[in-house]
Amino acid sequence: MKFPDLPVTSALTELSQAIAAGHAVLTAPPGSGKTSIVPLALLDEPWLAGQKILMLEPRRPAARMAARRLAQIAGSKVGGLVGYQVRLDRKVGPDTRIEVITEGILTRRLQHDPTLEGVGLVIFDEFHERNLQADLGLALCLDVCAGLREDLRLLPMSATLAAGPLCALLDARHVQASGRQYPVSVHYLAAQDRREPLAAMPGLVRQALREGDGDLLVFLPGRGEIEQLARELESDCAGAGVALQKLYGDLPAAEQDRILLPPADSARRVILSTDLAESSVTIEGVSGVVDSGLARKPRFDANSGMTRLQRQPISQASAEQRAGRAGRLRPGTCYRAWTEARHARLLPATAPEIVTSELGGLVLELALWGISDPLQLSWLDAPPPAHWQQAVALLQQLDALNPDGGLSPQGRRMAQLGLEPRLARLLVEARSHDEALLVCDLAALLSERDVFAGEQARAADLELRLHALQAWRKDKAGSAAGRRRLQAVDQLSRSLLRQLRVDAQGPERTPGELMSCAFPDRIAMRRGGRGRFLLANGRGAVLDQADSLADADFLVVTALDAGQREGRIWSALPLSLEALLDAQAAHVEEGEEVAWDEQRQGVVARRVQRLGALVLTQKPAMPHDPPAAQALLLEQVAKRWPEALPWKEGARQLQARIERMAKLQPDSDWPDVSDQTLRADLGAWLGPWLGQRLRLSQLDDLDLGECLKGQLDWQQQQQLDAWLPTHYSTPAGSRRQIDYTTEGPPQLSVPLQEMFGEADTPRLAQGRVSLGLALLNPAGRPIALTGDLGNFWRNAYVEVRKELRGRYPKHDWPEDPAAAVARRGTGRPRRR
Repeated sequence: MKFPDLPVTSALTELSQAIAAGHAVLTAPPGSGKTSIVPLALLDEPWLAGQKILMLEPRRPAARMAARRLAQIAGSKVGGLVGYQVRLDRKVGPDTRIEVITEGILTRRLQHDPTLEGVGLVIFDEFHERNLQADLGLALCLDVCAGLREDLRLLPMSATLAAGPLCALLDARHVQASGRQYPVSVHYLAAQDRREPLAAMPGLVRQALREGDGDLLVFLPGRGEIEQLARELESDCAGAGVALQKLYGDLPAAEQDRILLPPADSARRVILSTDLAESSVTIEGVSGVVDSGLARKPRFDANSGMTRLQRQPISQASAEQRAGRAGRLRPGTCYRAWTEARHARLLPATAPEIVTSELGGLVLELALWGISDPLQLSWLDAPPPAHWQQAVALLQQLDALNPDGGLSPQGRRMAQLGLEPRLARLLVEARSHDEALLVCDLAALLSERDVFAGEQARAADLELRLHALQAWRKDKAGSAAGRRRLQAVDQLSRSLLRQLRVDAQGPERTPGELMSCAFPDRIAMRRGGRGRFLLANGRGAVLDQADSLADADFLVVTALDAGQREGRIWSALPLSLEALLDAQAAHVEEGEEVAWDEQRQGVVARRVQRLGALVLTQKPAMPHDPPAAQALLLEQVAKRWPEALPWKEGARQLQARIERMAKLQPDSDWPDVSDQTLRADLGAWLGPWLGQRLRLSQLDDLDLGECLKGQLDWQQQQQLDAWLPTHYSTPAGSRRQIDYTTEGPPQLSVPLQEMFGEADTPRLAQGRVSLGLALLNPAGRPIALTGDLGNFWRNAYVEVRKELRGRYPKHDWPEDPAAAVARRGTGRPRRR
């Protein structure tokens, strides 16, 4: 077989020797002929012995184009020596020895035939893209090689792959082909150009049209940016006789192929494309590339359990791949919408999907393979533990996994369908033939491009699409674009229906009820204003207030952009509470909950039905869990400390006395009754006294002194009263309260006359503590503060006596108070 003169041919001999000995890794620049030459060059190797070659491509258009190119070089038709299989499209014949397939097809074949009987070589083309299915396929193939097929060869190929780690993983030889087929000159924005990439794109396209003469391939992050740039360039292209074409994943296969195949006329083209055209495919006629340097990629957040599409800069490797599209058939030019300095700051390579994506499908596939721990397999990058656990939790919600991580019977049925787990769960939920039709339609609507366009597409209600599909089947009416989209949905639905075996009859459930089984974590309940919802997973979500579903009590959200704070709902189905409770009966938790009612300032109990973060129903109830109610009340007491409790003087005095005793006897076991400790340990000292109290107002009759006294044993109570009594009996026979809450020594406020006859300062705690005396005049006003009564009598009393005799002449003011008789009042007989 004669091959085109492409750079990769120089490495074929070395590659043949390497692959004969075992696995190999091939790196070669874009446009060097890896995809179109290597499978044919290895087909007749002795070690292959007539077996097949499977070549994996990351995208369906790339698989179809690669098969056509291989068949053309081999001089045969697609379906002969070379065939392909992608979703809903298969052209393989009995003589086919090279099958070009998408990565997911390999996983399905491995699950049905772990030995890959009849296959001698698996080629992983464009492996640098590190798609999740490619990493999974490689890990499973390595497992097959280790245990079942030592003769099976693996060959990853790429233009920009770092070969070292992959060669180490495979124990493979690295073969490198040098040289691009045609040179590509690269132009950056000027260093002083501060425009954002998308703002620079119209000018760069116009510049490329002026300076070149071939077709232009323009890379943009998504369909929205494609439509915007198309509007800006429409008049320029029309005036210059240039055809403006759009290429993105949602286009029907026929339209994609029309752009990828050689054009029927010689009109110059400007092709606005997503990264679909970044690798694997050669678009005839392209000699110029204009690159925005942006891509829209899904990024999974393990904390929220949701995936968000993010527009982000591409890597240097992706930029190299895109530039290579211009040098496939002739010398080319690449215009980059960023500066050379900015290019140096780009990441060297794109992060593998396995570390950024939701892993539900991966976990399900490995469970079907018999693996519950991903580390049992060999990975270039192992699945992140947080993402793995999130996926396990989701699959358990979908009833696909048992608690031990093994497949449930339902999970096995789901895995055998080879679909994304949510869609598989939706399909296996069908209990009757009518429901099987319905779930296949729903799954197809979620999988294919939106059947609505323009203003209609803003409506989130998936049932509107379902009705449109059913109406189209009756009369095939609608716009040409709408008919194509509906036809694609119908085709996929019929294909899915062929995988189901449900012939029973029964009552048909609503679309929302069926869909809730596939999206249990995204069941949403309206909260607050119109269009605001809370998801069962605890996240907030919003819906356009003008949407017909904005007032629904419950939704099943089928398409959601995670957003920063609240997710944006793009697609949903209405759901009644009754249907929800029926569909989620196994997951709805029912029980009593206690909560704090701010208006009542108390604990209330309710009987609730809850699904995740959603309280579906609630009824008032009497608390049957006193400890939980008490804990909630005490939590509020702590927040309102100390005002929430009736702190009377006696309680505060007792608290101070206990604290002083703890200082007097630091080695004893006196309790810590400081405010800080009491607040932190409310349950221990206050809890036993709460009884049936549930409100703050019911705490007013608590005797906190008794509560504190309960912290002391009988001996401590006796010692406390003996050492630090509440009152002092004066020489006059009156009982005066001692204040222990003051700074310094305890304070006794007492009329001076009642202390006559007391020669020295009274002392407490077996003489360890002296009282501070606030001596009062007959009117009860302080006249002296002293901690040394004897000294006061000897010195200060002389002057005090002079003043008091003049002001209170009816009272007795002895010259020697230390030897005098204590008196109360004037000391004279009272009238009867």
